[in-house]
Amino acid sequence: MKFINIGYSNLIAAERIIALASPDSAPLRRLIQDSRDSGRAIDCTCGKKTKSVLIMDSDHVILSALAPDVLAARIDGAPEEDAE
Repeated sequence: MKFINIGYSNLIAAERIIALASPDSAPLRRLIQDSRDSGRAIDCTCGKKTKSVLIMDSDHVILSALAPDVLAARIDGAPEEDAE
């Protein structure tokens, strides 16, 4: 099982990710709010602005402060040169 760092030393299983998206659209904002209301949202932003949303196969929604392209590179296993 491969784990990826989604920011601030938070790790998730890469195999369980269904989708990775930016939270800018209205449908994703509604999805985040519905997930918070039902207790399925996991906020890993440490108080920072949410830049990406990970939708998991367990129906959880994980919020990250890292950009989607950074997370996509980490999922693909590419070497990274950015700092958190």
